[in-house]
Amino acid sequence: MGDVEAEALHGAVEALAGSLQPHVATAFFVFSACTVALAALLAVVRLRPPWWCDCAICEAYLTASWAGEFDNLCDWYAHLLRTSPAQTVHVHVLRNVLTANPVTVDHVLRARFDNYPKGAPFSAILADFLGRGIFNVDGDAWLFQRKLAAAELASPALRAFAARVVASELRCRLIPLLHSASREGNGKVLDLQDVFRRFAFDSICKISFGLDPGCLELSMPVSTLVEAFDKASTLSARRATVPMQIIWRLKRFLNVGDERKLRDAVHLVDALAAEVIRQRRKLGSAASGSDLLSRFMGSIDDDKYLRDIVVSFMLAGRDTVASALTAFFLLLSDHPEVAAAIRDEVFRVAGGRDPTAASFEFDKLKDMHYVHAALYESMRLFPPVQFDSKFAAGDDTLPDGTFVAYGTRVTYHAYAMGRMESVWGPDCGEFRPERWLRDGRFVPESPYRYPVFQAGVRVCIGKELALMEMKAVIVAVVRSFDIEAVARSSRRPKFAPGLTATFAGGLPVRVRRRRARVSGHSPPI
Repeated sequence: MGDVEAEALHGAVEALAGSLQPHVATAFFVFSACTVALAALLAVVRLRPPWWCDCAICEAYLTASWAGEFDNLCDWYAHLLRTSPAQTVHVHVLRNVLTANPVTVDHVLRARFDNYPKGAPFSAILADFLGRGIFNVDGDAWLFQRKLAAAELASPALRAFAARVVASELRCRLIPLLHSASREGNGKVLDLQDVFRRFAFDSICKISFGLDPGCLELSMPVSTLVEAFDKASTLSARRATVPMQIIWRLKRFLNVGDERKLRDAVHLVDALAAEVIRQRRKLGSAASGSDLLSRFMGSIDDDKYLRDIVVSFMLAGRDTVASALTAFFLLLSDHPEVAAAIRDEVFRVAGGRDPTAASFEFDKLKDMHYVHAALYESMRLFPPVQFDSKFAAGDDTLPDGTFVAYGTRVTYHAYAMGRMESVWGPDCGEFRPERWLRDGRFVPESPYRYPVFQAGVRVCIGKELALMEMKAVIVAVVRSFDIEAVARSSRRPKFAPGLTATFAGGLPVRVRRRRARVSGHSPPI
C-alpha cells in the first residue's frame, strides 16, 4: 500500500472516529446515568425494605385496585381511616402515616410542633414551583415571612383595602357576568369553578400586588400564564404520589415526561411573577403602601425570593378561595333550603342594602352567623386543602401508639376527618349548617378537630381575609341568583389531582336571576 493510500485510510479513520465521538459520549452518558440510577435503586431496596411492602394497603395503592370501589384516592383514604381503630394507617410504600384522629393532629401541630416541620423531602417536591415561599420553608425563612405577612394582614388599612377590592370585583365583574348568563335562557351553561378561579385570581392580585390582571372580564380571556400556574401545581402534586423520590428526580435530571412539562410550566410561572414584580416597581411610590408586595419589597432585594413569595400568595389567595366557593355552591344546588335560610338572614341583617355597593358596611358580614356556619360546614365536607404533611425530625410515638421513625411523612387528612363518625357523629356525611350554631350564633370547634385552616403555630394567617371574601361572594350571589349544578352532585364528586381540591371537569351550572324580594324573595341588584 502506497503512502498516499495509507494517508487517505488514516484520514478516513480519523473522520469516522470524529463523527462517532458525540454518539459514543452520549451512549456512555446514558449508560452511566442508568448505572447510577440502578445502584441508587438497589441501595434504596437494601436500606428501606418496607418500601416494597406487600400488605393489603400498599398493594392496593401500587396496583390502584382501590379505584374499583372509590372515585377518588381521598375517599379510599377516608374509608381506611374510618375502619382503623386508631384512626391512623401506614402506607409503607410512601413512608407515610395518615391520621384522622384529633388527638394525633394536636400532637403533630402543637405538642410536638418542633419535631414535625415541613421537612426537606416536602420542600424538595415543591421547590421548583414554590421555591422558598412561606408554604415550603421552615425555621427563620418561614418566621420572617409569617411575621411580616401577619402584621400587614392584621392592619385595618389593608383589611379596608381588601374589602373595597372584593366589593368592586363583585359589583363590576362577577355579578354582571352571572346576570348576563341568566339572561341567555336555560341553554346557557357556565363553568362556575372557572369563574371563581378567575374572580379569586383578580382579587388576590389586586390585594397582594396592587395589579389587575382582568381575568374576569365579560369576554373571559384565556391566560397562558394562568394555565401554566395550574399545570405547575398539578405536576408538583404528582411528585408526592411517587413511591420513591429517585423516580421523579431521575426524570427531572433527564428532562423527560411530566418533569419536562413541569419545567416548561415553571418557566412561564417565573415570567408571570417577574412581570408582577416589574409592574409593581414601575408603579413605584405613586401606588405603594396598600398591597402586600410593596411591604415585602421594602425588606427584600432578592428578586428570586420575591418571586417565591408572589407565587405562594397566588396559590393561597386564588386556589383555596376558588375551591371553597365551588364546593359551597355545589352543595347549595343540592340543598335549596340552605339557600333560602341564607336569604332570610341576609334580608334580616342587611335589609334591602346591596352587599356589592361601595357604601355597604362589610362589618355586617360578621352578624350573619348562618352564612358563616354554612361556609364552615361546606369546608368540613370539602376542605380546599384535603390533607397536609409534615416530616418527622426524630423518632416519635403518636398518642395512639403508632411508632414514627425519623424521616417518616405524617399526614393529617382534613377531608377524611370531616367524614368520621367518631369526630362529627352519625350524620357526619350530611350538609347541616345548624351543627355550628348555638342559640342562633356561630360556635367554632377545636381546630384540631377541624384543621381546615391548620392549627397551632402554623395556623393560616390569611384566614379572616379569606372568610370575608368568601362570605361576601356568597351573600351577593345567593341574594340575587339560583345556581343549579348540571349533571353534578355533591354525593359523588370527582377530583382532579393538584395541591388544592379541584373538581374534574369543572362545575357546569345554570344561573337564574331571582325576583325582587316580597315576603321571602331576594331583592334586585
